[in-house]
Amino acid sequence: MAQTKYGKYIVTDYPADKSKFEGREDFIKPVTFIDGRFVEGAFYAESGWIYRASEGSPPAHTHDDYDEILMFLGSDPANPHELNGEVELWLGDEKHLITKTAMVFVPRGLRHCPMYFRRVDKPILHLAAATMTSYSRDRLGEK
Repeated sequence: MAQTKYGKYIVTDYPADKSKFEGREDFIKPVTFIDGRFVEGAFYAESGWIYRASEGSPPAHTHDDYDEILMFLGSDPANPHELNGEVELWLGDEKHLITKTAMVFVPRGLRHCPMYFRRVDKPILHLAAATMTSYSRDRLGEK
């Protein structure tokens, strides 16, 4: 959408390379993605709809150079705080079950994941954002 002076800052799609979601297409529908590779100066953010329980998960990893925020939003406008599902998210060595609409702050260096969508009664909007210009993760044991 770069037909105007500031149209270059508006992203309405997910990039063609959806390799981050390989093996997970059966339960997630990527919606939007932005970072400095697509819009100069932009930090990383993305969104996707989760519409069924998952078996796959991002691997346990860290981000040593930046903090991240993970968001899980229920889709029932009459009950916006109800997730209408259950997310299992590991932070360090702790297993957390998220059943309410939530934002999770992941400080730099904190090992996080796996992340499983254990139950999805209604679609869940999942968003992530971090103050980096290009998404990357440090897989544990691969540094």
